[in-house]
Amino acid sequence: MNRMSPNPREVVAGLLGDERLITACAERDMGAVFRMLNARGVSTRRIAAAVDITQGRLYDYMNGKSRVEKLTLFEQIADAFHLPGHLLGLARRPWEPVPASNEHERTDRPPPDGDDLVTMDHFRSADRQTGGGRLYGAVVRHLSDRVAPRLVDIGSGPQVFAAAAALTEMAGWMAHDSGHDDRAARHFARALSLARACGDLPLAAHIAASRSHLALEAGDAAGAADWARTGLEPTARGPRIPALTARLHTMQARALAVASQRVAATRALEAAHRDLEASPAADHPWLSPFDAAALASESALVLRDLEQYDEALPHAEQAVALREAGRARSLALSRISLVDIHVRRRDLDAAVNVGHELLRTSPTLGSVRVVRQLDALRRLLEPHRGYPPVREYLVRFDDARRARMLLLADLIPPSPGGTTP
Repeated sequence: MNRMSPNPREVVAGLLGDERLITACAERDMGAVFRMLNARGVSTRRIAAAVDITQGRLYDYMNGKSRVEKLTLFEQIADAFHLPGHLLGLARRPWEPVPASNEHERTDRPPPDGDDLVTMDHFRSADRQTGGGRLYGAVVRHLSDRVAPRLVDIGSGPQVFAAAAALTEMAGWMAHDSGHDDRAARHFARALSLARACGDLPLAAHIAASRSHLALEAGDAAGAADWARTGLEPTARGPRIPALTARLHTMQARALAVASQRVAATRALEAAHRDLEASPAADHPWLSPFDAAALASESALVLRDLEQYDEALPHAEQAVALREAGRARSLALSRISLVDIHVRRRDLDAAVNVGHELLRTSPTLGSVRVVRQLDALRRLLEPHRGYPPVREYLVRFDDARRARMLLLADLIPPSPGGTTP
């Protein structure tokens, strides 16, 4: 994390729930907004450059000697810092994710086709064990051969759009698990359009959480926070599904933690825990489960990114303990996080102990995401190879990696240089 020069968009993302920012925007007091950014480490030079004004003009605004009056400058400020347009009385900005339309939202969702749900459950069960790389082609073929024709069949009901949205989102996750994030983004965008077409607000919010995850993986913390917020907006209008709002608050917390917004991230994580403890008021057939194990895993990552390693440790241990043996990928990712946190706490013996358990992960697990996180873990351990247990572990790790790369050669996308990652 770069604490010396925070990204102003990430700072704003952490302030979107702050009444002081909301009031300043409602009063169009840009001087107050600039002061809030500056107080959180954003230099006046960076603020002025972002909105294309001189530092002298910026100081006038900050000191109350003049106020922003021109509409074009309000638009520049909104776009530079990703301030939602409605806060400043502007139209929705081009970069803002579009929420589900009120015109089409439904509270009386028709029941899904049973065959679609069975198919979804089969794919989901296989994905947890074998990884998305082995299943991506099968899901895409199913969408093309069995679902797409029904979308244009005048005898089909709106439930087919929900099925198409859910299965397309699943294809996006499998593309992501295969290392093809550009393809994953296209699947998520299409899935969101399909969910909106049938007015399924919870499903649209669920897909927004997936887009938030993908933005975070791409290093776009501000975009990840935007998508989490966009997903939370319609949940206030639809049926209350605590697991869904918990997932969205968790993604918001992760984005804010990466952006070093400690207070805002902590509040979002606390909201996620409160949500998951609540009794559900409704269920939804198409949403992926978000349970105590998932929340523990994500909580560990939030606290790790906030450098609260001692607080992160019990969450990481809980995530491993709660993972079922049949969920090979989730268990591997949870163990990677646990080793990572042990290393950051300088408990190398504990890191090596969990690391040996990690090597038992099936080498045929078709997840490029797991491979890449394992490689990142090795880079974290490398500076400690002077400690004999770490050095011995890295030898075993490299042997296991060579076997894994041979078995996954058909899945690992080539790097720009033509070699595997």
